[in-house]
Amino acid sequence: MRIRIVFSLKNRGAYVPFHHQFLLAQTVKGLVMLGNKSEYFGFNQYNFSGLKGQIKISRKGLHFYSSRVTLVFSSSSKEFIEYFLSVLFAQKEILIGNLQLVPESHENEESVAIGETVKFLCISPIVLIQASFNDEHGKRFISPEGDEFSDLLYDNTMARMEASGRYPADKLTDFYKFQLVADRNYLNKIQTTHKKFARIYPLYDADIKYEVRGYTFPFTLYAPQPVQQFIYENGLGHFSHKGFGMLDVANASSVPKEESMEMVHV
Repeated sequence: MRIRIVFSLKNRGAYVPFHHQFLLAQTVKGLVMLGNKSEYFGFNQYNFSGLKGQIKISRKGLHFYSSRVTLVFSSSSKEFIEYFLSVLFAQKEILIGNLQLVPESHENEESVAIGETVKFLCISPIVLIQASFNDEHGKRFISPEGDEFSDLLYDNTMARMEASGRYPADKLTDFYKFQLVADRNYLNKIQTTHKKFARIYPLYDADIKYEVRGYTFPFTLYAPQPVQQFIYENGLGHFSHKGFGMLDVANASSVPKEESMEMVHV
């Protein structure tokens, strides 16, 4: 289940860092802990995007100038989403960075047909390697065109599906088909223009700062439909509950909405 949450922005021109997933993750965790359902206090089977709106870019980060700001939030658990929304909309105001946001409304995203071959776009970076304190291993670069890239994501996806309790162990053994094929034309174009599809990003866990390498590029994934659906609803890779690994289906109706947002450099 994927929903789009709409906030009113009280202070236009306010900003957040370029990568503000860690601020959103702290806010989501805080809201979950505000509620009265302790069974969700350690729940991590969910995913979310960055904030979207009309923005200008400065050295400080992303300045929002639209009257409304949106956030895509997703989980396979409808019950958890309903719980999260009930707590969120009980708040008069949410502070993300310098943004003063007022929860206004939410709507389900339009249903997208998910099959066994899906071309995905990255809404937020995909993390392949678990981070650990004072260890550079989490920042290691892995080529998207090698088998290791797919293998790491497969192992992580199967572990998360098993942890969700929704898939019996004998069923998971049937999900052995899993191959990610990066968009070669996109990677060539990025390299030609000297841009990056892999960057180092900050995240926080138990108030400790970690750094991880995240990847952002289009790709086609070949996997059984239940696996594709799980990834679409819960994200791909490590730290989905911290805003990493959110995907959208190429040519889906939700993609133009986000790409049409104005972006101006100052």
